[in-house]
Amino acid sequence: MRASLVQFDIAWEDPAANFARVRALLAANPPAPGGLVVLPEMFATGFTMDAARAAEGTDGEQQAFVAALALEYRCIVLGGVVLRAEGSRPTNAAVAFGPEGTRLVAFGKLHGFSPAGEDTVYARGDRVATFRCGPFVAAPFVCYDLRFPEVFRMAVDDGADLFVVPANWPARRERHWLALLSARAIENQAYVVGVNRVGRDPNADYNGRSVVIDPLGVVVADAGEQERVVGVDLDAGLLRDWRRDFPALRDRRRAG
Repeated sequence: MRASLVQFDIAWEDPAANFARVRALLAANPPAPGGLVVLPEMFATGFTMDAARAAEGTDGEQQAFVAALALEYRCIVLGGVVLRAEGSRPTNAAVAFGPEGTRLVAFGKLHGFSPAGEDTVYARGDRVATFRCGPFVAAPFVCYDLRFPEVFRMAVDDGADLFVVPANWPARRERHWLALLSARAIENQAYVVGVNRVGRDPNADYNGRSVVIDPLGVVVADAGEQERVVGVDLDAGLLRDWRRDFPALRDRRRAG
């Protein structure tokens, strides 16, 4: 299965401009039918703390845009959106739509980024989520979730072998981004797809480095630091063989 990582400079709180930019990038680099297309966290607005303005219901324009891309390219498309919840604060979420335009998953970010005050304006998700993604079982996580390995292991227990991490990860912590993505791949014997943005917003600079890391910890795609779409094939056979031949997941113990 081919994964396409859409790394771009998100226009601050301007969904129309961001929709147009994503469309232009994909038109120039059409993804393969049946593949996976990944957009960054809050791809329509940037990492805004104006939750009420960014939030939308199940029929909102952000999700409609993701669904339309999935239909057009006959792919699974996953991206970060802000969801409105009845009687609760909005949620920083990742949603995926399948080739028929139907929603496959809506995952609420589990860990609010307290240094930016995210935990005070967005509701936290309360469970991991998985969905079928070609020959894989995929689990989405969002940005700051990457620092908490226990939730990735919970997804593995639910069958996950592909992690998809849309993010707005600042350039000043690039080393953490790359190290943590690699760790999540190696310790869980899983593919990891991390998709970050480039450019800047009112609070931070971003340098991309969207990557795909295979279950052995090898970086098989790296988008560098510019706007681009990077495509790479994910090898389900390699994953199965590695888990069989080096059974670290089977050998783990739960102490206590």
